[in-house]
Amino acid sequence: MRHSRKFIGLLAVQQALLLTNNVTIFLLGSVIGHALAPDAALATVPLTAFVIGAATTTLPASLLMKRYGRRLGFLLGAGIGLAGAGLCALALLSENFILFTLGTLLGGTYNASGQYYRFAAAEAVEEGGRSRAISFVLAGGLVGAFLGPETATLTRGAFATDYLGCYVALMGFAVLSLLFLSFTRFPETAVHASAGAAPARPLSEVLASPRVKAAMLAAIVAYAVMNFLMTSTSLAMVTHHHTQQDAAFVIEWHIVGMFAPSFFTGTLIQRFGVMTVMNWGAVLMIAAALAAASGTAVMQFWSALTLLGVGWNFLYIGGTALLSAAHRPSEGGKVQGLNDMLIFAGTGTSSLLSGALLYFAGWQTMVLATLPLPLVALAMLYRARISPAAQAAPVKGV
Repeated sequence: MRHSRKFIGLLAVQQALLLTNNVTIFLLGSVIGHALAPDAALATVPLTAFVIGAATTTLPASLLMKRYGRRLGFLLGAGIGLAGAGLCALALLSENFILFTLGTLLGGTYNASGQYYRFAAAEAVEEGGRSRAISFVLAGGLVGAFLGPETATLTRGAFATDYLGCYVALMGFAVLSLLFLSFTRFPETAVHASAGAAPARPLSEVLASPRVKAAMLAAIVAYAVMNFLMTSTSLAMVTHHHTQQDAAFVIEWHIVGMFAPSFFTGTLIQRFGVMTVMNWGAVLMIAAALAAASGTAVMQFWSALTLLGVGWNFLYIGGTALLSAAHRPSEGGKVQGLNDMLIFAGTGTSSLLSGALLYFAGWQTMVLATLPLPLVALAMLYRARISPAAQAAPVKGV
């Protein structure tokens, strides 16, 4: 048990380093893209490459970890992150847009491997402790969410080339991640421990489970709705005559809402059950959309984005915990890989639609367009709760 706690703490550190990388990339990607691109319309291509890099490598990363273990997969991911930051640094020195886009794409690959920190945590604890382990690891993201902007601010002018210091810092964080991983003793995962246990079922049979469907859909909805609204918030606030400082205030509280509840989400799941907490998450996302549609004052943006963050936390952690309990250990590689691939596909789609809907329909119409998604998630959770399999083997706090 002591080893599991130490291991989960190390995974939380890895999560903090990963989020530092991701937040810095999202803060700077379009700004540097605009400066390097041959056409201003291509400014967001690097960030699109980041999402593509994550979406296309989540499944291969999961299958690789299933075959060779989590440790190798995480080491490769951090190594690719180091290479990506290095390419971005070279791109800044040579003013090469294509090289910068490639480096950002590799940053997305690092993000893809890092998504499995939460599943590694779930595998390291006994049944009943998964939700708390997942929550604690994701809580590390709160550190990274604030460390990223601070790093960008402090290192931007460290060298004669603007922003070069930011990517040198990311290289340092990647090296730190590699060092931690090199000296981390990974426990035997459930995948390897169950070699003689129940064999993996066909993926179609696994996906027929109402619990698996509900868990996957909840995570997809959580990310898609969160990203859809967060992507356009700053632009919407500036359009409605608020300052950039007001927008930063709202986004900071959104990030707090996303990660701060992780310190107690696992306890809530154990106390009230994973389905109940996931229902709360969907309801909070509905409340966020209604709050956003109620007006365009700073406090209305603030309340909407804070509720959105907490709703994301409950749905995403709950969905991860439910998925971990809903499939056999031998099925983890393909099920977890498919789950995260679909999450990133939904995230990429929401990013593309967000700006277009804001431009053509306006902020209030745009946020109301998200309402069907959490309602569908609620319907799927209800179906999973009343299914014959759920009645035969109820899941409460996983």
